Amino acid sequence: MNKFKYLKISKTKKIRYIDNYYKKKLYIIFLPGFMSDIDGKKPHAFKKYAVKNKLGFLAIEYSGHGKSSGKFTKGNISEWTIDAKKSIEKIIKKNNFILIGSSMGAWIALNQFEYFKKQIKGFVGIGSAPEFLERLMWKRFNKKIKKEIKEKGVSIIKHGQSKFKQKQHEYPVTYQLIKDGRKNKILSKKITAKIYVTMVHGKNDELVPTSFSRKVLSIFTGAKKKLVIIKKGDHSLSDKSPLKKIIKELNSIVINVV
Repeated sequence: MNKFKYLKISKTKKIRYIDNYYKKKLYIIFLPGFMSDIDGKKPHAFKKYAVKNKLGFLAIEYSGHGKSSGKFTKGNISEWTIDAKKSIEKIIKKNNFILIGSSMGAWIALNQFEYFKKQIKGFVGIGSAPEFLERLMWKRFNKKIKKEIKEKGVSIIKHGQSKFKQKQHEYPVTYQLIKDGRKNKILSKKITAKIYVTMVHGKNDELVPTSFSRKVLSIFTGAKKKLVIIKKGDHSLSDKSPLKKIIKELNSIVINVV
C-alpha cells in the first residue's frame, strides 16, 4: 500500500504526496492530469518500479485535487506549476530527476524546465495535453457555454459537452482557469536540453490527438526524441499492457542516465 504524506507549501496549503526517499539518488517524478489524484494505477506502478530499482520517487496532488487542500475552482496552471516546483524544491532538492507527465501533467512538467533545467535528465509524456484548455476545451465549447463562463465565471461541464475528461460526469471550468492557460503557452517555445524525451500516446485516445505529442517533441532541441504510439491504447494508458510499455521506455532512459 502507498503511504501518503502531506507537504506544507504555505500557511494555508498542504499537498498530498507519495515518495520513495533517497538522499542522493536519481528520482522519478510523476505529475498527474486534470482533476486526477495519486490513488490510481500509474503512480503506484511507477513507485513500484522506483523501489525495485532503488531510485527516488515522488508523485503529488496539486491543490484542489484529490486530498490536497484548496478548491479546484481556485486553481489554475500557474498555481499547479508552483505546487510542483515547491514540492520538488522541498523533497527532491538538488537531486537529478526524470519527469513523467500524464495528460495535463505533461504541461506542468514542461513548465518545470524553467526552474530545474540542469536537474532534469529525462521526460516521459503520457497522452500529453499542453495548452488543452484553449485548444481542446474553449475552442470546442458552444456559444452558450462560453457566455455562461464569461458571465458567471464558471460553468459545470457535463460529460459530452467537452470530451476532455472521460471519467468525470461533470466538473467546473472557470474563466480564470481558461485565461491563465493562455498565459502558460508552451508549444511556441523551444527547450534546449541534451536529455531523453519520449512521448507515449494511445492510438485510440478519444480525448487528446496524437499530434499533441508530436508538438511536444518539436519544441525540444538537442534532445534524443522518441514517439511511441500504443495501438490499442486509450487516453489514460492505465491498463497493465500499456503501463508495461511505458515502464520499458522509462527504464531505457534510466539506464542511459544512471
